[in-house]
Amino acid sequence: MSKRLATLHGSAVAVPILYGAAYNVYVRAVRLALAEKGVEHQLIEIDLGAEEGAPANYLHHQSFMRIPAFEHDGERLYEASAITRYVDEAFEGPPLMPHTARHRARINQVISIIENYGYGPMVWSIFVERCRAAVAGRAADEEKIAAALPQVDSALDALEEMADAQGPHLIGRQLTLGDLHLAAMLAYGTLAPEGAALVEARPRLRRWWAEMKKRASMQATRSPLEQ
Repeated sequence: MSKRLATLHGSAVAVPILYGAAYNVYVRAVRLALAEKGVEHQLIEIDLGAEEGAPANYLHHQSFMRIPAFEHDGERLYEASAITRYVDEAFEGPPLMPHTARHRARINQVISIIENYGYGPMVWSIFVERCRAAVAGRAADEEKIAAALPQVDSALDALEEMADAQGPHLIGRQLTLGDLHLAAMLAYGTLAPEGAALVEARPRLRRWWAEMKKRASMQATRSPLEQ
């Protein structure tokens, strides 16, 4: 994928810095946005789960000691959805949000559904238990997986209803931040057979996911856990 020096209001500025772990879903959503805009950036690995934790000065970037954090041209941001919106508006490249208020509201609704109702049960309850528990040397918590399935079912039902029947993008004729936030979550969720089956059962999401996985940005930002 071609890269260009970050530009803000038409002028070259410092390359933006993204702080976070390459395996993190929210970090990947930001990386996808940067990749789709064609913005050169630096990823500084911050692994909050590591034994040594985050560097002492990380509070300078993120008040709640979470990832990701972002720095560009003197601006510091945290919260992935705020960062991806900034990336879309601050840098040159294809727009990642629709032009009309109605369509922007729909994309914001998609992102809220993902963050509030999809991410926890699909990633932490299904993916982690089914795909990562064995790596950690323990058995999967089957009750936790079973409890998460109806929650993910409801979230995906809502997204299926909103999704474009023709595709290839989730909503409307252009790739948006909604596509990127959902793709970052499903990249893990569908590694578990339960998550894959939930997407497969929904024709609009199934069609969209098959196309989304082919994008160069998805290949360029593959997580080290996607093995």
